[in-house]
Amino acid sequence: MKKRSFIKSLAFLGLSSTSIFNTKAEVKSIKDLDFSAPDIWDQIRAAYKLKPDYINLENGYYCFLPEETLDKYIQHLREVNYQASSYMRTVQWENKAKSAAKVAELVGADPEEVVLTRNTTESIDLIISGYPWKSGDEAIVSNQDYGSLLNMFELAERRYGIKVKRIDIPMHPESDEEIISVYEKAITPKTKLMMVPHIVNITGHILPVRKIADMAHSHGVEIMLDGAHAVGHFDFNISELDCDYYGSSLHKWLSVPLGCGMLYVKKGKSEKIRPLLAPYELDQKTLLNLNHTGTHPVSTDLAVIDAVDFQQKMGSKRKEDRLRYIQKYWSDQVRDLPGVIVNTPRDPQRSCGIANVGLEAVEPIEMARILLEKYKIYTVGINGAGVRGCRISPNVYTSEKDMDQFVKAIKEMSGNA
Repeated sequence: MKKRSFIKSLAFLGLSSTSIFNTKAEVKSIKDLDFSAPDIWDQIRAAYKLKPDYINLENGYYCFLPEETLDKYIQHLREVNYQASSYMRTVQWENKAKSAAKVAELVGADPEEVVLTRNTTESIDLIISGYPWKSGDEAIVSNQDYGSLLNMFELAERRYGIKVKRIDIPMHPESDEEIISVYEKAITPKTKLMMVPHIVNITGHILPVRKIADMAHSHGVEIMLDGAHAVGHFDFNISELDCDYYGSSLHKWLSVPLGCGMLYVKKGKSEKIRPLLAPYELDQKTLLNLNHTGTHPVSTDLAVIDAVDFQQKMGSKRKEDRLRYIQKYWSDQVRDLPGVIVNTPRDPQRSCGIANVGLEAVEPIEMARILLEKYKIYTVGINGAGVRGCRISPNVYTSEKDMDQFVKAIKEMSGNA
């Protein structure tokens, strides 16, 4: 069989010709990887089954599972299906609590402060909808916040008569104080709650959230962090952030199966939040009072532990360093090109794996279309909140060769080839 025909047959089977021909690494359990080896990231790449049709630079929506985690997830599906109602009526809650505790350990929280939800939107909406608002209260958000969360604040305005003030986050700040001051200027004696993105979803900008929290608390304002893209992306300790509420999507950078998030509520604060859905037992004194969703896919709960194990064996800091490296690898090559606009700060500590790049002469949606159709690169166009470009979110399996192809595309599309 000729090589070209062989590659086509691999595509038909859903296998990645790229990983077969461009690396000598073999698929193995992550516990067997040699992290001192020069080809360690080829080894990590081989742990994923990559779609050969395009280079996937849109991991921000959903980071699909490495094969090791996927296999274990399928085992959980089979086991729950095998045990059926017996599982659901006996150990499902105990096992969900174990998974939540594993996530709490990962982020540096007390197990009593963390529950599993379906995603960031649910986590943060639980706080917004259940907050003890009074007519005339004020909240602060940013125009760069996630749209669904802004919509939930608008619903709170309609329902409770509160006022929501929006600020613009400086895209290229010269200091932390520049960001902090924008939030601080919006505070009044009526301000109760401030929502701040730990990392801005459309640009990858990581904010100085501990400093913002200290400032907010000095004014008697609580702070809620949107960490949709933070957990599993870069290393942090949630207790050191001193936030009051935190939501994240574990199916993003932690690579948990779709439909799993986390909610953190600082100890002692959950009792004042009114539950959205009535729990089995009303008026519980723990965070579980907010966590009832009825029957749900419990196999996903079980896979959380497997995903955390994969993350911890890789090393959160090692993963963070790789993601930041691969982002800087491409963004530093295009940042100063004529006609190219990078919507992410240059300072490496203000971003990690995600960045956003635009072309002056091309609309973002058209840019994304050309990248896919001409260059076989999949990403997403964003045009709003002062951000005009494509969000680029590689993952640990992404190679320098992948990003060379992207840089080549940007140079050609901007007339800098």
